[in-house]
Amino acid sequence: MAIDPVCKMEVDEKKPAATSEYKGKKYYFCAPGCKKAFDQNPEKYVAGKKK
Repeated sequence: MAIDPVCKMEVDEKKPAATSEYKGKKYYFCAPGCKKAFDQNPEKYVAGKKK
């Protein structure tokens, strides 16, 4: 299981709602809304900080 970097939910890598690639790493999302938030500001989530 992967962890959605936006909401921290577990996501099955075999059937994620959405995926995104950033700096060569693949991220998995529970919903398209989380992917959209990540794509708008990936550093916010990759750094592990919530603002």
